[in-house]
Amino acid sequence: MSNLKVAKTNNRRRKQMEITFLGTACMQPTKERNHPAVLLSYGSEGILFDCGEGTQRQLKICGLKPTKVTKILISHWHGDHVFGIPGLLQTIASSEVDRIIDIYGPKGTKKYMDYMFKGFAKAENRNYNVHEITKKMFYSCDEYYLEAIKLDHGIPCLGFNFIEKDRRKIDVDYIKKLGIPQGPLLGELQDGKSIKWKEKTVKADDATFIVKGRKISYVADTALCENAIKLGKDADILISESSYTEEHKDKAEEYKHMTAKDAALLANNAGAKELILTHFSQRYKEMADVEEEAKTVFSNVRLAYDCMKIKL
Repeated sequence: MSNLKVAKTNNRRRKQMEITFLGTACMQPTKERNHPAVLLSYGSEGILFDCGEGTQRQLKICGLKPTKVTKILISHWHGDHVFGIPGLLQTIASSEVDRIIDIYGPKGTKKYMDYMFKGFAKAENRNYNVHEITKKMFYSCDEYYLEAIKLDHGIPCLGFNFIEKDRRKIDVDYIKKLGIPQGPLLGELQDGKSIKWKEKTVKADDATFIVKGRKISYVADTALCENAIKLGKDADILISESSYTEEHKDKAEEYKHMTAKDAALLANNAGAKELILTHFSQRYKEMADVEEEAKTVFSNVRLAYDCMKIKL
């Protein structure tokens, strides 16, 4: 059975989008930074990229309900990216929200999920479905689709894209000039179909214009590689790990991570509009050097911090 899930909706409006950084640390959390997790809120959906230890508490600190989460995308099975899953699922299961959470991850995810829950004395009600990703586009609905690309981290590791689909918007002045009323005819034009109005053919390309969909790229743990560049191609926001500075380039190479300069090179080569750095080693107490290093290569850089929110 295909991993591609297709959903339907009639809502053509661009939905509000917000990115919340729940955890921005590397392998070890600090007083200021929790383990990795990023929530993309899109309308009623909450797409969680990784779920480090303490993620459900971070959601509450950031003013978000754990039940906001509808999908969990697991980049890889290192503990700092997944230890928060059991607690979050348990909290959602105990809520009044009747919801099945879809969990997506690399090959082996089903096995690891089974191992994780066998460690508890009492099995909770299963409120999740696990999908192992086997193709680039693994989910699609009317409004957006999700992609995964393999990264270079020594174990199976995926980066993710959230890509909002292009949509047609009515050219109001053109429609008013023709006198076409509100109703089903405008819906057909928005679907890209030509219509008949007063014995004339009105083409969708004349009566509408295309609004480009937004793209959010999430580059998890990896060495700088061609696939990471492909993943972040033309991203509106590129979220990238940045575990080290060039001072510790040897450690980045040893553990297959990126430096701030690597992440900036990635953004530059990918043609991304904005770069958000995250996944920082605990060794860096002052972050000015990290930001400065990245900005020598790519100017539009921000450093993420826990509970940082970005509205699009």
